[in-house]
Amino acid sequence: MDSPDPTPPKQSAPRTPGLDSRDRFLTFAFAAADMLVETGPDATITFAAGAFRHHLGEPPEAFVGGPLDRLIATEERAALGIAMQLLAARGRLPPTAIRLNDTRRTAFSLAGLAPAGPTGRFCLTLGPLPAPPREATLAGSVAFGRAASGMLGGSSNASLALIDLPDEIRRILSKHPGIQEELDAALMAGAGTGLAGRLAAGRYGLLVGRDPADLPGLAERMETVLLAHGLPVEVSTCSLPLAAEGLTPVQASRALRHALSNFAARGTAALAEGGLTGALSQISSQAGTVRRAISERRFGLLYQPIVHLKDRRVHHYEALLRPEGQDVETVVRCAETVGLTEELDLVVTDQVLDALRFNPGVRIALNISGLSMQSARFRRALVERLDARASLTSRLMVELTESVEVEDEAEARATIDMLRSRGVTLCIDDFGAGAAAFRYLRNFTVDWVKVDGSYVQSAVRTERDRSFVASMVDLSLAVGARVIAEQVETEEHAAVMAGLGVELAQGYLFARPGKLPAPGTQRRLA
Repeated sequence: MDSPDPTPPKQSAPRTPGLDSRDRFLTFAFAAADMLVETGPDATITFAAGAFRHHLGEPPEAFVGGPLDRLIATEERAALGIAMQLLAARGRLPPTAIRLNDTRRTAFSLAGLAPAGPTGRFCLTLGPLPAPPREATLAGSVAFGRAASGMLGGSSNASLALIDLPDEIRRILSKHPGIQEELDAALMAGAGTGLAGRLAAGRYGLLVGRDPADLPGLAERMETVLLAHGLPVEVSTCSLPLAAEGLTPVQASRALRHALSNFAARGTAALAEGGLTGALSQISSQAGTVRRAISERRFGLLYQPIVHLKDRRVHHYEALLRPEGQDVETVVRCAETVGLTEELDLVVTDQVLDALRFNPGVRIALNISGLSMQSARFRRALVERLDARASLTSRLMVELTESVEVEDEAEARATIDMLRSRGVTLCIDDFGAGAAAFRYLRNFTVDWVKVDGSYVQSAVRTERDRSFVASMVDLSLAVGARVIAEQVETEEHAAVMAGLGVELAQGYLFARPGKLPAPGTQRRLA
């Protein structure tokens, strides 16, 4: 009898759910490049994807069937010919500097593979040349919040250190940015391996792992800076453990957002005792007030226009919740925590339908939480309202928000399909702000994508940030979704977004939230 083979069979790597090999390789390619191109041996383009509109002024499909050298500056085409010969001979082209056929002759990196040999298809990637590392800076409040959420459920030793300056100093900082910069530098110098962030003027956070933060040392550094400017004050500090025993991941995330928001608005005095559990208890204690506000309709709506970038005509308005005597973030966060989201979303829906009824010709978008979208009970209640006012649904848009991620995608898809069947337009809100929005674009059929305002702001600063927005725009257009940019505050923002293929925009450049215009008013914003 043969002895058993002592070597166990090799186990194949587990597949990533919902991601096939083609999607995986495309994802890897776009991680390193802005544009992907496939050609035949004759250098005719057979496939193109990526940020062509941004870099070359036309969509990817406009280049399919044309020569590869159309992408490359005239003076670089001899070098391109040599590069393609190397690719055919060696089967691989390492990253090679070359210039694009744009007005600036932008320096780009070209690389490629010939997986089927010299007579097969050539696969090429084009991306900006690597830039030197950016100077270390403090994280903004949004990025810091995401990083803090990512540490939840990890090491129980992880903690959040908070640093708070007195109100009189915070007021001074708004008039003296130089002092603010010195304080930022002092915090960066003492942060060690932790992530430091500015959550508001004069209010800072520091994320630390196993090694605790030297809070007394950090406070002393900042007090020294202030003393040098004749401002002898005491800096307040505290530490918030990120351990979340007894809380679900969703509860922990909501409690953390609540704690960070309270600190940014009111400092360390606003933080609840007991860490994240205390923060959750604090927000739950507000449930009665929020429940009464919803049942008694003690809030209003303001409307902010979304306009065509080409001619500034108003396309539609977004309905924005404005509670009476309460902060909107507190109300929404409390509703999510204690299970009042569906009631709140239905009340807002009622008010928006009333606004559509009394404002013929106006289109309005309302926000619906991911919690509501995946609820069969909410869907049934929404169907009753929409069917009772079927003549209005063609002027209604629903924005799917990411404050709470959709977990039951089958139920959410059922709600989306119900809305689409009734002529309601669908939009993904804050695209790019979190990973969930990309998943929504892949799994849900939507009409519009709204680019998160932080990317709009950064796109005017660097080519790399513009390229990232361009990739988001092209990805959206590729799946049939048109694009809206939010937080457009300057003409430069508007010009950059229009150049990237964005169709609509929202922001203070056009108008702040307010009342709907009187029926018959010309809706064009110069």
